[in-house]
Amino acid sequence: MDVFPDFGGVGGAAELRSIVGALLMFVLIIAVLMLIVCAIVWAVASSSGNHQAATKARTGLLVSVGAAALAGAGVAWVNFLLGVGEQL
Repeated sequence: MDVFPDFGGVGGAAELRSIVGALLMFVLIIAVLMLIVCAIVWAVASSSGNHQAATKARTGLLVSVGAAALAGAGVAWVNFLLGVGEQL
């Protein structure tokens, strides 16, 4: 009786890539829309002298940039892990 690793263990890799890619696409779209809205609110609040709203809009802008960066890195990370899993 021989024991070998199951090389077909990552059988659903194509489906996993498409599901994760689709979910992260929605995250990127929402992050870009949030970035646009926060930038507009920041500009309007700064020009009207409302510093509290400008500070909150700036925070929202930074959060949206961080979310977009994490979503983009998430796609690369999942693709890397699936590539490593296929090589094992």
